[in-house]
Amino acid sequence: MMFFWIFLFLLVVWAVWRFGAGGRSFLSKEEDPLEVLRRRYARGEISTEEYEERKAVLERDLDSMI
Repeated sequence: MMFFWIFLFLLVVWAVWRFGAGGRSFLSKEEDPLEVLRRRYARGEISTEEYEERKAVLERDLDSMI
């Protein structure tokens, strides 16, 4: 019986860690494309020109979806 309660406790701890980590939804693991673009620009992986072009495309695509 003691093993059952230990297992249940560990299961709850794992679930909280897995599904509540970083405030992310457990239903969607996708990242926001604009956030990915911002991070790439901040790390210097892409130029300002490329950042602006890609941002415009993403925003246009987002507007067309709504």
